[in-house]
Amino acid sequence: MTRKILVTSALPYANGSIHLGHLVEYIQTDIWVRFQKMRGHECFYCCADDTHGTPIMLRAEKEGVTPEQLIDRVWHEHKRDFDGFHVDFDNYYSTNTPETRHYADTIYTRLKDAGLIEVRAIEQFYDPEKQMFLPDRFIKGECPKCHAKDQYGDNCEACGATYQPTELIDPYSAVSGAKPVRKTSDHYFFKLSDPRCADFLKDWIVPPQVQAEAGNKLGEWLSGGLSDWDISRDAPYFGFEIPGAPGKYYYVWLDAPIGYMGSFRNLCDRKGLNFDDYWAPDSQAEVYHFIGKDILYFHALFWPAELHHAGFRTPSGVFCHGFLTVNGSKMSKSRGTFITAESYLKHLNPE
Repeated sequence: MTRKILVTSALPYANGSIHLGHLVEYIQTDIWVRFQKMRGHECFYCCADDTHGTPIMLRAEKEGVTPEQLIDRVWHEHKRDFDGFHVDFDNYYSTNTPETRHYADTIYTRLKDAGLIEVRAIEQFYDPEKQMFLPDRFIKGECPKCHAKDQYGDNCEACGATYQPTELIDPYSAVSGAKPVRKTSDHYFFKLSDPRCADFLKDWIVPPQVQAEAGNKLGEWLSGGLSDWDISRDAPYFGFEIPGAPGKYYYVWLDAPIGYMGSFRNLCDRKGLNFDDYWAPDSQAEVYHFIGKDILYFHALFWPAELHHAGFRTPSGVFCHGFLTVNGSKMSKSRGTFITAESYLKHLNPE
């Protein structure tokens, strides 16, 4: 029997080069897809550049280009590297597209209609010089636990502690160096704490949807009680504005997985395929995601919950892999163990 299969890999962020750590995933996925096609199944491999967020906006500003110019240049660099390693996508697209916007708005509106979106005021750090709210990674200061200097606003790389940015000692903006001030703003939350989400996920986070080991970890997070997920960011921000909420944008992690749907929709429109055959709740097709273990939380809790409650099918399986290591440690740019796809191709045969 011929199976209909849609396969994705995690979307590389349009703020840096493809490196060997990334390639573990794309080559693994490519081999699996080629195997399914050789078996005679209808199998499509879709991916895209993940293009939104504050880091993109700030890097474009620093380089004196528009965010659109930056992501266009990086898309061509990424595509060149994937082609160099013979990774054979059926569609390699971008999240900054009408298709992704359409499905982001559809999912958001349906979650809102289901009573799963809540607006509440939160206090955040604000850079008075740049006149912008600061994401956790753009606030630095002294760790409140071990007192290591120059730590990020969400966790300490010295002792591993996690905390709120407002707990940092002597915080400063990593963008301007200014001392941030506290400011309140309305944010939009997906109510993952709603019993409907927990009840659905309890039954979902088991094989074959996830590997047994991943299911155990997800079960720990679930039993601890899921927090509501902040899916909005304040202007200035490079991304899609939330319908009916001027100056509020979808957080990049909301529209990144929806980029799988956007890329596939683009392929459907070009090839005359039926999108609903793969994404309708009663779909008989299979959808698989290949990801790294660091983004399991997003793909096996947030993603299936939002799809299910927005009236779309959930993934058939999320395949999770570990990191490529050098001397037992994760590849690191700062330690000089970080090898880009481009530099590898200059010296070695990708086969």
